[in-house]
Amino acid sequence: MSKNIESIDRREFVKKSGLGLLTAALAPSFLANLKAGERLRTAHIGLGSMGMADLGAISSHELVDVAFLCDVDSENLAKAHALHPNAKIYTDYRIMLKDMKNEIDAVVVSTPDHTHAPASLMAMKMNKPVYCQKPLTHHVSEARKMKKIAEKKNLVTQMGIQVHSFYDYKLATLLIQSGIIGKVHTVRAWSPKNWGYDGPEPTGSDPVPATLDWNLWQGTAPERPFKEGYYHPGNWRKIMDYGCGTLGDMGVHIFDTPYNALQLDVPETILNECRLSTGFGFPEHNMVTYEFPGTEYTAEKLKWIWYDGPGAPSEHPDLILPNGDELPDQGAMFMGDKGRLLLPHFQQLPRKIVDGKYVEMDIESFNLGKPVKDYEGESKKHYHQFVDACMGKAETSAPFSYAARLTETILLGVIAGRFPNQTLHWNSKKAKFDEKEANEFLKGKYRKF
Repeated sequence: MSKNIESIDRREFVKKSGLGLLTAALAPSFLANLKAGERLRTAHIGLGSMGMADLGAISSHELVDVAFLCDVDSENLAKAHALHPNAKIYTDYRIMLKDMKNEIDAVVVSTPDHTHAPASLMAMKMNKPVYCQKPLTHHVSEARKMKKIAEKKNLVTQMGIQVHSFYDYKLATLLIQSGIIGKVHTVRAWSPKNWGYDGPEPTGSDPVPATLDWNLWQGTAPERPFKEGYYHPGNWRKIMDYGCGTLGDMGVHIFDTPYNALQLDVPETILNECRLSTGFGFPEHNMVTYEFPGTEYTAEKLKWIWYDGPGAPSEHPDLILPNGDELPDQGAMFMGDKGRLLLPHFQQLPRKIVDGKYVEMDIESFNLGKPVKDYEGESKKHYHQFVDACMGKAETSAPFSYAARLTETILLGVIAGRFPNQTLHWNSKKAKFDEKEANEFLKGKYRKF
């Protein structure tokens, strides 16, 4: 790429936004949980597809010993145990944490969304570092509880947004904070994935698979009959009792870099344009508009529009690319007073657009090392960062102090889907909506199981 096309006061930029400061700005100074030379004994809760990926990445660290494996599905448990035959196995995380608390150094939570907080909070109350998959929680109240206890106990924590540690996303953060497109006034983000369900709630019941403990799978969620193809495995994200829809899945990944780069807090207003709520499945199409108070990197107010579902995003002049190019399948577009920045999701470098033309950028000057074409090993960085932090050798870049705010923002948009085409007003200090009818969805009613 050509050099020095962009005039940047690099000394001032590095002072404010150097790579070393990005994580420090987000993460508290954690105390090491282990003594020098010790190994990290991990307990893994949830061993489905994402759980197996988490297990593989965490266990690839040279100082990790997988000590405990827990899943409500015996097939999942058997696959994981075949890889780690020395690990002790459990079906109920509560029994595992209670009985083995003195033999567990860190906990990895990779369950469906509705069990993230119950499992994580139990571990955190035992002073265990926690790596929890995204979205951090199923309810806003849970996100605030997890943030509070993590800070009170000074625990090492990390949310599973692996791309947060990828080269291209770090680069986009530096570019935005350098002022390369000026003050940002609008962000448009999209994913055509469909973690929604517009059909009717199923009736009747099907036999529970012999390999599955259905009661434990439901956990604290309301009890309902098992129906094949609706919940486990794989489809729970579509259902309000268990998941958070496409917004709660892909939205966390795609929101993360703009949210981090622009130093946002939680929004003031939220509007979800979607179908009427059924109270069972999430809408298959959502267009969520957030308005945030301004920061040093934005205009006085920031508007953020999210599109999901088949065919997303909707056509808009902000999303027209030079040369008739097609938008990436998933991504975000930053609109500033000096141009636009396109950030595909994922493993593609951001591109600057001014007056309908691409503008080359001197990205080598941002001192992230040489531009990366081969992304081998990128996916392990985020996990190994957590392990290193537990060993007192690093700080995490997505601790719960950050992840809880990002998750709260996402979940406010999910709640707005229950009140389609109605603007909700969020009072962050009181942790309440001005619209009282929306407040009942900020927390769940935990079932005893």
